[in-house]
Amino acid sequence: MKPISLVLALILLLQACSHRTVPIKAVTRSTSPVSPTAPPAPVAFIVVDGMGNIRTPKTKLPPTIARQVNYTIIARAFTPNQRKNLIYRFNTIPPKIIYVAPEYTQHSLKGTYCIYKKKFWYWQHSDGLFYLDETYYR
Repeated sequence: MKPISLVLALILLLQACSHRTVPIKAVTRSTSPVSPTAPPAPVAFIVVDGMGNIRTPKTKLPPTIARQVNYTIIARAFTPNQRKNLIYRFNTIPPKIIYVAPEYTQHSLKGTYCIYKKKFWYWQHSDGLFYLDETYYR
C-alpha cells in the first residue's frame, strides 16, 4: 500500500508543478493593412558644430527662426584652449548651437533649455536657437 501511495503522491506533485500559474497574455491582431509611416522627426539639429562649421542651412530651419539667424555672427569655433578643456573633461567636442523642436524643450525660472545626449545643457537665446551653456567651456 505504501509504494502505491508514494507513486500517487509523486504523480500529483509532478502534475501540480506542471501547471502555469501566470495567465497567458492575449494577442490582439489588427485586421487593417499596415500603412507605411514616416520616420520620426529628429529631436535636435546641429546648427553650428564645435569647429564653427555650419551643419544645418537656413532652409531646414523653421521660417520664423531662419529669419532671425545671422550665420556670420554665430558661426564661431571654440578657441584651442576651450577645445582642449572640452576634450579633457568630456572626451568630446559638443555642438556649439543646436535647434530643438519646442515639444522637446523644458522651462525653468532661468529660461528655456534642453539637455543634449543626457550630458550637455543648452539654453535658448532670443533668436530661437539653443546655445551650449558657458560653464562647459569657460
